[in-house]
Amino acid sequence: MLPGIAACGAAALVSWGIALGVPEIPLLTACVALGILFAQLPGTQSLIRGVFAPGLAFSSKKLMRAGVVLLGLKLSLVDVAGLGWTTLLTTIAIVLITFAATYGLGKLFRLPGHEPLLMATGFSICGASAIGAMSGVVGAKRREQAHPVALVTLCGTLAIFVLPALWGPLGLTNEQFGHWVGAGVHDVGQVVATAQIAGSSALAIAIVVKLTRVLMLAPIVAVAGAVERRRSAGAADAKRPPIVPLFVAGFIVAILVRSFVPLPESVLSGADVLQTALLAMALFGLGTAVDLKRLLTAGWRSLAVGLISWVLIAALALGAVHLA
Repeated sequence: MLPGIAACGAAALVSWGIALGVPEIPLLTACVALGILFAQLPGTQSLIRGVFAPGLAFSSKKLMRAGVVLLGLKLSLVDVAGLGWTTLLTTIAIVLITFAATYGLGKLFRLPGHEPLLMATGFSICGASAIGAMSGVVGAKRREQAHPVALVTLCGTLAIFVLPALWGPLGLTNEQFGHWVGAGVHDVGQVVATAQIAGSSALAIAIVVKLTRVLMLAPIVAVAGAVERRRSAGAADAKRPPIVPLFVAGFIVAILVRSFVPLPESVLSGADVLQTALLAMALFGLGTAVDLKRLLTAGWRSLAVGLISWVLIAALALGAVHLA
């Protein structure tokens, strides 16, 4: 596995350098893009399917799960409670409506395999890391994750430029803009990149609203796992998933620890760096599974579902801002 893991580590370092040089590009977005670009270069497919394959598979699955567990240390239930009932309920409603609508669109457009479920999870909750978490529960193959990861990254990157351009014309205050970004942009890094232009108060609101959406990862993944377990129960040769996957339980425990245990800032900072590094390596691995030519030709259905879902969540989030 070492060659593939080393390639993911090297890509994470390169992406870190890109993010430092161009702050508008979040680190994790750069990792996915770098993986997609690497997969399109002449001669790289023999590496991806050969010597790099075990390490890429390990990174995109095992390291992703470890990163999701550590993601829980970013979220405090105290901060979520501080949003107020209106903001909290509208944020949950946005996640549920977007999830159901995107899943329905995926089925309507006849997306294959687990793609409808992965698209719904990524667009409604927290981007590529949510897709990785759901994939671990339902046993989705890496190629099934490729289009959802590429599209949620594309739409989240578009949001970095589109939402600030609409900020003035929509007449939003700094705090309202932060709320809109947190409720409507997919990945945590993309939220930070988008909201920071409106100042620290907007960024603080955006992060708390975004992490409230992340909180929905545990129940939605758990329900999906229960459905998958019931579905596989009828097949004698099918491997039944656990009732609550170990990494989902770890994610919940991390949230509770962050909420009720006074952890030193050095521990939280170290966990944040490790979580970012793990997700960066995992997302490069997922990016290498993207066949860009196929996405732009046969993948037009996935593209349509992604763009519609992106517009829907942005519109719902904007409505929630005016209700708050």
